[in-house]
Amino acid sequence: MYSIGDLSRRTGVKIPTIRYYEQMGLLEAPERSEGNQRRYEKRELERLAFIRHARDLGLSIEAIRDLLALSRHPERPCGEADRIATEHLASVREKIARLRKLESELERIVACHGDHTIGDCYVIRALADHSMCGTDH
Repeated sequence: MYSIGDLSRRTGVKIPTIRYYEQMGLLEAPERSEGNQRRYEKRELERLAFIRHARDLGLSIEAIRDLLALSRHPERPCGEADRIATEHLASVREKIARLRKLESELERIVACHGDHTIGDCYVIRALADHSMCGTDH
């Protein structure tokens, strides 16, 4: 059995986050000791490690909930899990594309550097007037 502190140290998940995952139903409510301390079994440690890894990859709480539900049925085909991961990959790729546009625009804006005053500063002017941007970002 593990205390909440043990779980936190072993997984790198902060104690308030562990409690939050319990409230969200991602972790089952643990047994309590006579002193009312949470006591977790190895399966909860493994489940929390799964959740932590999924969050590190940017998966939403809802996607993690769905994947955890799927993991309870090892005999089922993994098409649904593949769909969840594929949708998340598409979302990540869209974010990367937007970030690349943003990077490009910021590079363009900061390229006009020099000994100007704020009144002549291209960064300030470009932020004040979106029409000065080179692309839609």
